[in-house]
Amino acid sequence: MDGFHYIGKPLARKEDKRLVTGRGRYVDDIVVPGALHACFVRSPHAHARILKISTEAACDLPGVIGVFTGEDLDRWTNRLRVAPPIEGLHPTEISTLPIDKVRFHGDPVAVVVAKDRYVAEDATELVDVEYELLPAIASLENALVGNAVLVDETLPSNLVSHQSFSAGNVDRRRKEAHAVVEASFYQHRQTHVPMETRGCVAVWDAGREHLTFHTGSQVVHPLRSQLAVRLGLSESQVAVISLDVGGGFGQKIALYREELTVAALARHLNRPVRWREDRSENLMAASHARENFCRTRASVTAEGRILGLELEITEDFGAYCFYPANYMSRVVAMILTGPYRIEDYAFDVKIALTNKCGNGPMRAPMSITSWVMDGTIDAVARQLGLDPLDVRRTNILGAEDLPYRMPTGELLEDITPAETLRRVVDAVGYDAFRNRQQALRNEGRYIGLGLCTVVESTTYGSAFYKSTGIPGSGHEAAWVRIEPSGVVNASVGLGATGQGYETAMSQAVAEGLGVDPSCIRIHIGNTDVAPYGMGSRGARGGTAGGGSLYLCAQKARDHVLRIAAHQLGLNSASDLHLLDGRVERLLNGEWNATGISLADIARTAYLDPTNLPEGIAPGLDFSLTYDPPPMTYSNSSHACEVEVDIRTGMLSISRYVVSEDCGTVINPIVVRGQQQGAIAMGLSGAMLEEVVYDENGQNLSATFADYLVATACELPNFEILHNHTPNKRTPAGIKGMAEGGVMGSIGALTNAVNDALTPFGVVADRQPLSPQYLRSLLREHM
Repeated sequence: MDGFHYIGKPLARKEDKRLVTGRGRYVDDIVVPGALHACFVRSPHAHARILKISTEAACDLPGVIGVFTGEDLDRWTNRLRVAPPIEGLHPTEISTLPIDKVRFHGDPVAVVVAKDRYVAEDATELVDVEYELLPAIASLENALVGNAVLVDETLPSNLVSHQSFSAGNVDRRRKEAHAVVEASFYQHRQTHVPMETRGCVAVWDAGREHLTFHTGSQVVHPLRSQLAVRLGLSESQVAVISLDVGGGFGQKIALYREELTVAALARHLNRPVRWREDRSENLMAASHARENFCRTRASVTAEGRILGLELEITEDFGAYCFYPANYMSRVVAMILTGPYRIEDYAFDVKIALTNKCGNGPMRAPMSITSWVMDGTIDAVARQLGLDPLDVRRTNILGAEDLPYRMPTGELLEDITPAETLRRVVDAVGYDAFRNRQQALRNEGRYIGLGLCTVVESTTYGSAFYKSTGIPGSGHEAAWVRIEPSGVVNASVGLGATGQGYETAMSQAVAEGLGVDPSCIRIHIGNTDVAPYGMGSRGARGGTAGGGSLYLCAQKARDHVLRIAAHQLGLNSASDLHLLDGRVERLLNGEWNATGISLADIARTAYLDPTNLPEGIAPGLDFSLTYDPPPMTYSNSSHACEVEVDIRTGMLSISRYVVSEDCGTVINPIVVRGQQQGAIAMGLSGAMLEEVVYDENGQNLSATFADYLVATACELPNFEILHNHTPNKRTPAGIKGMAEGGVMGSIGALTNAVNDALTPFGVVADRQPLSPQYLRSLLREHM
């Protein structure tokens, strides 16, 4: 990258050697002598009252330490109350384990603790729970009817959250319009499928009254705060350690009931307790995501210019609220207009509870956004008989429009949607594709090209949370410590789940300080070591984490150069810099070696402090907190070419091209991996993955035989074009980019399918795009 020495280099990932040689330290690699094992008894029903739990037979099994229920845990822990002051959002409260009734198939109703896992699992079969069945609410439609059974009986209805917004005058624009185009979009329920399922080890030290909690977490400090509050402890009594984590994708943010139960049991029994869920438990009961229905109404001119846009969202949030219920869909609504010039806009967001596993963020919790927006663009083109690319060009923001204030008040700056669209269209050969498409149609083959332009919200600053009424902070914290030998230790409050932080973050420190990244060790995932930060979620790692480390390292560099200037007898350090750990001086326009190294300065700072400049304290320890702008955006444009076999409904992807602008790239290898992973995740979800419940709320997809995930056989090569421009308001110009691939792939794939099916007059408005679904559309029109 221009202007950088260490940022932008494709350095090999530091962490990979230990991971690929089997020397990683995941939760199951943590050996705790004498640890007991927990296993949960889960409800076979979606909705039922708990009449009686008989534990005698289980307790009599040799090796069982005890069986504990919701009433036990309610004495040892505090309940979770989610009640941010958001208009239209009902407060909710959750006990650690159900006491009166279960709310979804797989709800944990009791926990067995035994000397080993095998005995614990056997004992769960001996716990007898007597239930009184209740009608299950298994769909959004049933949840919102007037006389629906209540999922949460403390609420007036299953509508747990409802917000509306309007800017401009959408009613007037509808009357002025040449046409009003309506479109609908249904995104199905999915789950995260991390390679490493949830698990933890809790160790209670009764003498120190201290809990050490080993787990795989994206947010170790917020998790520690939650553990302390729920257990009635101070944060100084809890340490959370999260070393290597086998994937998270949003599933490893919340403190779930199982982890809290294990921590409480370790304290109650004064014995270490560990738990690892199996794959079926993870698919059934960890956390789900998506399942939202959107309808848009666009008021347009004859040329396809959007005058006004209206959005309705309804989301199925499941049975429990571990997050404010409006969280995911509200972000969709706020950023929907994305890369397009739209001034008059209104949205209505409704969130319902159902008897399903609770929802949480999943990589790109706003994933449906770009499909809805670009799918609406395609709907306009279909209804008016226009080329979909021309409609995009008519509405897209150009450089002359920026900075642009979206109708919701969000500010777009330093993005390039028109440029990325142009590059991806040129790369796929748009006109040549149309000629080839027509020729193949004449042969009975149906190919399609889908476009999707993404504006991705990456880093949420504290001002964003405050403006939306959601409690929390968007800041990140870092420390940098130069040791007496000149080597550098650094830390940040992120939680690594495979993103390559140890590599990329060392490059951010290296750039700010002026030393080789190989001399830097990054320490993360331990609340006793790392500074209190907000962890990894969204795409904030680069901007917030890398930005805070870069700024902290600059602070360290300035301090070091002041000492160097003193040693050189200079009044100022303005003509000095640090490169590869050596101090250089600018003389006659050229940088010259001074003979002073960082190691020399470090020895003085620690071991000879009387030779430091006046006012400089011994040691080289630096810390800094950084709060990003209210919102940081990156952007990309995606093009997907598909073929649909109309006899079978089989979908194949023949080409995928993306033009990406994610600002300053810290490490191209890491960024490429994030882009490839995000696109793969989006395509897999749109084609194959689906959590399926029947009308009684029974989960029918709790194995990999039923919950399908794409492999390399189903996915194409991803052609990635770089169009990076820096953000002028973030350190080093970093923007972030970890979720846009999910957003763009969902939209590009579905738009491509609809382009292929144009001759049949059908529109795929729901996912997954399974052969059965596509054949059902075609059967009606063939």
